[in-house]
Amino acid sequence: MQRAIYPGSFDPMTNGHLDLITTAAKVFESVTVAVLNNPEKRCLFSVQERMDLIRQSVRGLSNVDVDSFSGLLADYAALRKTQVIVRGLRSVHDFEAEFPMAHMNRRLKHDLVTVFLPAHVEVIDISSTLVRQIAMHGGDLSGCVPHHIATALAAKFPSETPEQRGK
Repeated sequence: MQRAIYPGSFDPMTNGHLDLITTAAKVFESVTVAVLNNPEKRCLFSVQERMDLIRQSVRGLSNVDVDSFSGLLADYAALRKTQVIVRGLRSVHDFEAEFPMAHMNRRLKHDLVTVFLPAHVEVIDISSTLVRQIAMHGGDLSGCVPHHIATALAAKFPSETPEQRGK
């Protein structure tokens, strides 16, 4: 069996991400959840906060670790001596975005393979962007993120009453 890297921003990690990590942990000897440190992207959570939240979420998966990286994923994979990248697919749109990246990573590192795993139907509609929007407006995140992440999101977006939001 091989090691795999599951890269992403994870801002925040969702139940969809957790589903994919759990599936990958069954398929691969070990999985590194690699949090991208992209200074050009404004994230809600710092890299360290994202890593801590992910660690809490995967603590029951003994073959999963959490790390961060910046720069090219192909370079990070070479540094970790890993030849497999795991990416999740929720829809055809995800495939259209992921397929060219997989080819470019392989161009940069010829032995780097991307494995696409389909999302389970229960989490197919969950994205970090939608989760942030729901949290911003005080919506119910049950079923979208682990409880500790919902708590962290609530701390980032202090509650407003419906009357305050309308003003």
